[in-house]
Formats: sequence, C-alpha cells, structure tokens
Amino acid sequence: MSSSRPDQPATIDVTIDRIVGDGKGIGFADGNTLFVSRTAPGDVVRARVTRRQRTTLHAVPEEILTPSPLRIDPDCPYYDRCGGCDLMHIDYEHQLATKVGIIGDSLRRIAKLDPVPAIPIHPSPDQWGYRSRVEWAVDVPNAKVGYFAAGSHDIVDVETCPIATDGINALLTTLRDDVKAGLVPAPAKEYRAVATDTGSALEPTVTTRSGVLQRTVGGETFRFSGECFFQANIPVTEKLLADVLAIAELARNEPGIAIDLYSGVGLFTVPLARRFKRVIGVESHKPAVQFAQDNLAAAGQQKVRIVNTPVERWVGQNQSQYGRVAMLVFDPPRTGAGPQAIAGILRLKPAHIAAVSCDPATLARDLRGLLDGGYVLESITAYDMFPQTHHVEMLAHLRRA
Repeated sequence: MSSSRPDQPATIDVTIDRIVGDGKGIGFADGNTLFVSRTAPGDVVRARVTRRQRTTLHAVPEEILTPSPLRIDPDCPYYDRCGGCDLMHIDYEHQLATKVGIIGDSLRRIAKLDPVPAIPIHPSPDQWGYRSRVEWAVDVPNAKVGYFAAGSHDIVDVETCPIATDGINALLTTLRDDVKAGLVPAPAKEYRAVATDTGSALEPTVTTRSGVLQRTVGGETFRFSGECFFQANIPVTEKLLADVLAIAELARNEPGIAIDLYSGVGLFTVPLARRFKRVIGVESHKPAVQFAQDNLAAAGQQKVRIVNTPVERWVGQNQSQYGRVAMLVFDPPRTGAGPQAIAGILRLKPAHIAAVSCDPATLARDLRGLLDGGYVLESITAYDMFPQTHHVEMLAHLRRA
C-alpha cells in the first residue's frame, strides 16, 4: 500500500476479479478485499481507499494501470462525474454477462443454491434512449439541473441524457429553460419527468395531484400519473409481462384464484383478470389503487377486488375465505417482499408463484424463504430493463412441491 502523504487517502494496486451486486468491481490485494467503483473485470487499477471496514476496503479508481479488454470509452460526456450509469465503460455484451453473474452470485450466497440454475437474460432492444421516466436534482440559485454525482449531493449539470428518450430530453430542455427564466421556485429540489406516446408530465416530486398519463403494454391500456410507479423501459416491460402471462397459462390448469401483490396500477392485474375467474390485487399506494380500478373498468373486468392496504398486513390476516390460489404474482419495491410477506404467501399456498424483482439480493432472500416453505424453483430469467447500469429486472417461477 502506498500513500503520497499521511493525511491523504491510501492507494492500493489491485486486479479486478468480477463485478458484484452494487455494480462495483471486487479484487483482492495484501490480505484485503477491495470494492472499486467504475471498474471492469481484468482491470489493473490504482485505487484510492475512501472507507475501511477492517480488511474490507471501498475505493474509487485513481488510475487504470492496465485496462481490461472489456473496457470501452463511455459514450457520455458526464460519465466520469454523474452517479447514474455505472457500467457504461463495459461493452454491452459483457454488461449482460455481468448482470447474470451478479444474479448468480446472490443466488449462491444468499439463496444457498448449488448449483445455480441457468439464467437467460433478455437484452434491451434499445441500449440508449430507452428511459421514459427520470428524476432530476435542481439547484435553482446556480441554474443547475441534472443528476447527483456518485457518492455525493453535488449536482452534475446535464444538457442531454443519452439513456433518456427524446421526449424526456425535451422535458429536460424545458426545465432548464424554466430555471434560467426564473419560473422554478428557489426551494424546488427535485423534479420528475415522464414521457409517453400520448403525453408527458414535468413536475416537482412533491406534487400529489399530477396529470394523467397513458401507456399501452401487451395490448392493454394503462392510465397512471407521475407519482405512480410504472416501468421506464417499455419494450423490455412487454417481454416481462409476456413471460408472467406464460406462467399464468400454466396456472390456469390449477383450481383457484389469482393474487397480485404490490399490484400498482394493474400492469399484471388487468391481463390476469382475462385469464382467471377471480383476481385480487393488493396495493398500499392509494392513487395507484384508484388508477388500477379505472384501468380494470376500462378493460371491462369487474371480477377483481383491489385492496388498499400494505401487503404485509393483508397476507398476515386469515385469507382462507378465498379458497385455493392457482397463481400469485408479487412485484415489490427494491427492498423485496421480506420475511413477513413471504410467511403470508406460504400460508396462501399458491400452486404457482411469479416473483418479479429489481434487486438480486432481496430476490435471493425471498426465494430462500419460499424454497424452505416447500416450493421448487422452475426457472429464473433476467431482463435488461436498465442498460448502462448494474440494475436488472428478474422473474422467478416457483411451483408448490
């Protein structure tokens, strides 16, 4: 280990072995395990240590001594400063392989799967210009609009974002012009932007009465607002939805109802209602519940009950009145379903489970609970919902043994 002055952070030379869960490269040197951001497998880097936990060191690359053959020049002028995309320096084919490796590592360490099953990954049709929903940080006094720098609250002023759709970049230009013209109040800190084929929304994130938007996915039309969650990469969402419905076709051979936990505005609920005699959706966000009910009504599906309550509370109650459950879908936030929700799912005893997740670690934890509860993992599939970043969407199909 070397350091030019005692009061400066130490540096250490290390070879990066692979990319792990949070998108950082992992390497080993001098008895230490290093996690180094913005690196690629095979990089030899001089890393500046930013945080120590005994023999675990967190670091940033100070110099790339020998670049990995996977390394490319990032196609973004803000990449070195912006905290948004963290795999843009790796070619796309190996970005996909990296994400499969991250999922496999979580399944091995957390879900205790040995061997880890094959994990096919569906690439995004658009590696750039795919994101139809973003949030920007705003510094009105200094006329800055953009994203936070990695590991800080410093705003990187961005004129255009290469992973955003043309509609989103048009909204970014509008917001920048409004800031310069003094039309944005000084206390404003964050804005969200959503662009669809039929309209757009640009509003402070504190807005609770935002405009109504519309998207068509899988032949179904969904109305929602900017404050409601909706996937940002629509072509990949189409593929994810199709695969969930393929599981539904298998589940239709079983007696019982379908349940959609964390149902949102009804992305899965509406098409499930066309395949099962009865469907129950559970969602805690009241505006999303109202849109789900509107979307079901517009689709002519009246045999669905949407429950506005936290999932953990609903599954913790006695739901034996509903009888058998043929299929259960759950698509929780990044924190996952958690032990309480998983215990409730096990009590419902669904014949088939479609577990959707955007976090490999929490999915692995939830899978371990389901496997211990008597389920068999039929398959796990990845979807590159977020090219140029380490984030990845997953679908696990489980069957009750």
